Amino acid sequence: MRYTSAPTHTGLALAAVAGLSLTACGNGDGAAPGEDDELTPISVGVLPIVDNAAIYLGDQEGFFEDAGLDLTLEQAQGGAALLPAVMSDEMDFGFSNVTSLLIAESQGLDVEILAGGSATTGDPDEDFAAVVVPEDSEIEDITDLEGAEIAVNTLSNISDSTISSAVEAEGGDPSSIDYVEMPFPDMPGALSNGTVDAAAAVEPYQTIILNDGSRDIFSNYAYPVEDLTVAAWFSSSDYVEQNPEVVDAFTEAMAESQRYADENPDAVREILPTYTDLEEDVIEQLTLSHYPAAVNMDSLEQINQISADTGVITEEVDLDELFSDHSVTE
Repeated sequence: MRYTSAPTHTGLALAAVAGLSLTACGNGDGAAPGEDDELTPISVGVLPIVDNAAIYLGDQEGFFEDAGLDLTLEQAQGGAALLPAVMSDEMDFGFSNVTSLLIAESQGLDVEILAGGSATTGDPDEDFAAVVVPEDSEIEDITDLEGAEIAVNTLSNISDSTISSAVEAEGGDPSSIDYVEMPFPDMPGALSNGTVDAAAAVEPYQTIILNDGSRDIFSNYAYPVEDLTVAAWFSSSDYVEQNPEVVDAFTEAMAESQRYADENPDAVREILPTYTDLEEDVIEQLTLSHYPAAVNMDSLEQINQISADTGVITEEVDLDELFSDHSVTE
């Protein structure tokens, strides 16, 4: 098992890789993984976040080696690096929130979702993501977010679109909200000094912010969409076409890893210090996501509609283009 640091690709837009001629970097020769007792090397782009615990556990438990794969994890600091890296053939597989994958598809990039990555707990009051405000804030419920300045890690993506949809569902005016793009680590300070009124935080920053005296309003991943698959493991359609057996082996091992993580939350907490800088007390307090093996298609259809309604994409994409017989869905 090898962990390496991936290039950040900061500022590399999705459109910049739309015209690339892709050549898969896997074996591409029809050889099955593990054939002749040789493991097939694959590179997977990951992030130092709680959501990626499953693949680290899967490696620890030998699921990928059992599938005939020699796994190298390429760790990037932000999700913006992973999709371009996979599409430009620097990595074979990657992890991304589903809205970013819808955006990629809408821009003509041929991506393929293979397995679930992280999912909401389904509880708007106890999830791994939440809209948080200072303790003395006048914001008490979803409709109070009208007119607020809200920090999100990326504009026109999964956080602001789901918040706007929730505000609208409660009868509010989402057009009055001012979203401010801000890295997750900057959100605690921005809340405490009044730079923003609220922040859309995910773990571990949600716990860090709440420990600083803030409070949560609701989880925009648990509402308004039910059982939302927030993120997924993916590859380029070109790589999938050229390496079907490798893709099947990865998907099987990844799905097994997801199930293992979901069934063993203590193991998730135990492995976090091996690839994150989280303090032990924060790890113990974290609200863990669910780790689904399959993508919830109903939730993806709703996110597709929300993305179009909020202008994140110009129109709904054809979801059939994002999946194939290699994908795990429900």
